[in-house]
Amino acid sequence: MDDFVCQTLNDWGLSEWIETFREQGVDKKYLYCLEDQDVGELISKVGPRAHFRKKLRQLKEEQNRNEDTSPISVPIEQEQKNTTVQAEVQPSTSDGGKRKLDQEEFNKRKPTAKRFRRSIAASLPELRIQSNVKNVMTHVLAKLHYQENTTLNSFLRDKIRDLETDRRELVGVFGKTGAGKTSLINALIDERKLLPSGDVDACTSVMIKVEANMYNTKYEAHIEFITKEEWKDELWSVSQFQENEKDDEDDDYQDVAEKLSALYGEEWKEKSSEQLMDPKYFKEIPEFLQSTGKILSCETAKELSAKMIKYTRTESNHGGERGIKRWYWPLVKCVTVKVPHDFPQHITLVDLPGNGDRNKSRDTMWKGVVGNCSTVWIVTEINRAASEKESWEILKSVSSLLGNGGECRYIHFICTKSDVIEDSTDHSADLQAEILRRNIKVKEAVRKEFNKLHKIKKHFSDDSFKVYTVSSKEFLKPKALNAENTEIPKLQDFLQNLNDSHSETLNYVSGAHGILSLIHGARLKKEPGIHTEVYENLKRNIALQLVPVQKAMGRACLVFEKCLCQGVERSKSSCEKKLNNFLYPRGKSGSSYHRTLKSVFKSGGVYKPKKGKQINLNMKLTLFLTDSIDEEFKKTFPNERKCGPFNGVIDKFSLDTENLKEKYKDVTLQLIFLQTEEVKIKKKLNKRIRDQKKRMYNSLTETIEKSMQECYKTAAGYSGPGMLEKMRETVSRHIHESKGTMFAKAKNVMLNHLLSLRVEILEKMVDTLNNSIDLSLKTDGHSIPGKIKLICMYNVA
Repeated sequence: MDDFVCQTLNDWGLSEWIETFREQGVDKKYLYCLEDQDVGELISKVGPRAHFRKKLRQLKEEQNRNEDTSPISVPIEQEQKNTTVQAEVQPSTSDGGKRKLDQEEFNKRKPTAKRFRRSIAASLPELRIQSNVKNVMTHVLAKLHYQENTTLNSFLRDKIRDLETDRRELVGVFGKTGAGKTSLINALIDERKLLPSGDVDACTSVMIKVEANMYNTKYEAHIEFITKEEWKDELWSVSQFQENEKDDEDDDYQDVAEKLSALYGEEWKEKSSEQLMDPKYFKEIPEFLQSTGKILSCETAKELSAKMIKYTRTESNHGGERGIKRWYWPLVKCVTVKVPHDFPQHITLVDLPGNGDRNKSRDTMWKGVVGNCSTVWIVTEINRAASEKESWEILKSVSSLLGNGGECRYIHFICTKSDVIEDSTDHSADLQAEILRRNIKVKEAVRKEFNKLHKIKKHFSDDSFKVYTVSSKEFLKPKALNAENTEIPKLQDFLQNLNDSHSETLNYVSGAHGILSLIHGARLKKEPGIHTEVYENLKRNIALQLVPVQKAMGRACLVFEKCLCQGVERSKSSCEKKLNNFLYPRGKSGSSYHRTLKSVFKSGGVYKPKKGKQINLNMKLTLFLTDSIDEEFKKTFPNERKCGPFNGVIDKFSLDTENLKEKYKDVTLQLIFLQTEEVKIKKKLNKRIRDQKKRMYNSLTETIEKSMQECYKTAAGYSGPGMLEKMRETVSRHIHESKGTMFAKAKNVMLNHLLSLRVEILEKMVDTLNNSIDLSLKTDGHSIPGKIKLICMYNVA
């Protein structure tokens, strides 16, 4: 959904339906395509629905009048056989008011830190170009919608709809409570009052995303709840504790008790699970019962912070002081905070609590987000940056999810509170020099510690790791350090560069240029001999260029099969020893460890204690398999974008359109389109490979996990005398009996994923390009209306 649709619904008095339109992805170009049935599904009330239909009909009529009097084209200059397309898209008269509103909205936005402000101002011309081109494509799509449904027209409509991309770069922020994560995020967006921080006994209990608000000038919090069924399961687990002899030291019991006390106070102890689902407890959040999201909207950051604290923080001890009777964080899955700043529009900062979550749906979301992070920030206090065990444990625990099992390209170790020098009260220039000297030493110590982590370095190169020493306090209110030396501006520059790497405008304009070239080229008179010759050349190029792609993918299949076979053999010979180290750990007595084992088996082999790091028995059992492929996997599927997958063979694939354009001037326009199609399909395939390689790598652990579930269920069912030995014996026996097939099955599942990917990539590449070539050179464009007759050429730096 874009600003045009949002503003249009506001102008028509239908603002309550904005969220529905947004969820259904209705932006400007789709608005003009809505049919009566679509409107019925979007707007459930008869009155507003009739009003919308009337207004939409008037809007379409106005658009058609404007197109009749103000065509979106300029003459084409043709010199003999050389067709040169030149145009400058003029703002359409029907949308002039909207652009004025956009500028006013932009001017109203609160300027954030200087780095972002400069970059946004510099990108305004680019944004205007993209806006103009989108207007052109919206008009073209609307015209095509009313034309004969030929193969070419259907193809063009799909291509125009496919131009829109809204990929965001996720930056995951990890760190223990009190490390300064929220203060860091507040400083980056120049809002010290947005995310609450500062209480020693409080912590962020849910995932919080922070991104730019592209729709209005409000501060918003979009709250996503867990399902009612999941909450009923939590309540049921309490009833099980109460029916059985509860153990107050049990982490699971303490966890659920803390959640229930936050939401219900002490009365939950006297109520049944059915009574605790009474709607009276959810009066303030009817959205939870309706399985919808809740949006908080405020004029200021401070106001939003006060409103959303009950949804994000565990600080029930201060409820009375804040006037809060119920805390809703136990029901919240994720909160997305949208700020009306010139914050990079393709960046989402994610404040991630701990390493995983005890709630299953939150943990699934946590893993998904971690796997999609292109950057991770490990936040720790500077005074113990190199020696802080928890920070390094966080990195170790997520390294496989980020590296081979993810798409992380950058790991930044961020040492906070760099303005603090022990036993110093001096605020002079000498203090700044002392701080900077200390910061250099800290960076060296942290880098030295990182170099010791050989297993993590299997997933990441040295270039991906960087250390920052920051002071959020000094950046917002300088005393001892100037802004540059707080290193917050360096992080802002990094985020801006990450944002700019998208080249969204260039990609959109280039794609639009290709489509418009095809439309115009299809209407020109065809020279059968030339078109046939070019057609055969292109088909021959596809066949030739596919050979190295097939070879590279074939080699990868053979290499991984060899590595995994070695991993299977090592797993079979060493897994029982690995299991015994887990079942009989040194320094832990059976009387205390039985509770931990039972929790691990109850939760399917993965357990997150209330304190301490996550225990994942499934990953321990898969270790020899993943170790066997880690190095080769990183080479074959590098996270760094400069090196493409399968040794870059897809990036090297070429239809050789540049040379063909020189030789066959009459089909230049069709070749321009095919050139953009080639670029686009390669990007799509690289993205598909990136997504599938995560699934492929993680399938090893997932297969082992599935194979162990029955065993876990049996072990978790034991109670009473001898429970510990029964659990140990059950799991040991299962591993001994199944090791001959379990690890081989995991190998086969991963190889099947790889083979399926190979087939899919080759088929998509051939089918997409062949279809584009057929429609470009073997289809006439007589069904395309005369008004869609021009195409534009942009020079985007």
